[in-house]
Amino acid sequence: MEPSELLQRFAEVFERLLIPYRVTGSMASIAYGEPRFTNDIDIVAKLTADRVEAFCAAFPAPDFYCSLEAARHAVANRFQFNVLHMPSGLKADVIVAADTPFEESRFARGQRLPTDQLHEAWFASAEDVILKKLLYFQEGGSEKHLRDIVGILKVQADAIEHDYLAKWVAQLGLTAEWHLVQSRLSPLNTD
Repeated sequence: MEPSELLQRFAEVFERLLIPYRVTGSMASIAYGEPRFTNDIDIVAKLTADRVEAFCAAFPAPDFYCSLEAARHAVANRFQFNVLHMPSGLKADVIVAADTPFEESRFARGQRLPTDQLHEAWFASAEDVILKKLLYFQEGGSEKHLRDIVGILKVQADAIEHDYLAKWVAQLGLTAEWHLVQSRLSPLNTD
């Protein structure tokens, strides 16, 4: 199974169960920015306790590992859990959406994008992917997040809503991280 096939399986399950979701992380960075290798999928979802059992049942053993206990714990604590595709080793992180204004904004701004030539899924907007990558960089300092952000900004260029970014950079306390990204873009903007 290819990552795009696993992503489509998740999209179909979320949509059949009427669970709002947004693809984020590396897959979204690739959709908006520059290609790079990834073997995991990050999906933020408004998964609720009454849908957990049906969700896990859609990923049955032996092809999948989806711990019902871990999923219930994640929903109760607004955390995350994994679903593994055993034959391929591919992993999806299902992140239970927080109840915050930023999360509501992120869901409201989702975009339907192609996952391959025949299928589509709901993705977080380019701006929201950038903001989450800034948060991840702030938490862990991984350079891959900054590279992904620069790639998105280069590819999306004029399509980026800079006012939206500025608003949430300030509200989420990401000013220093945003300045770091800007310093990496500066050489790209000179003649």
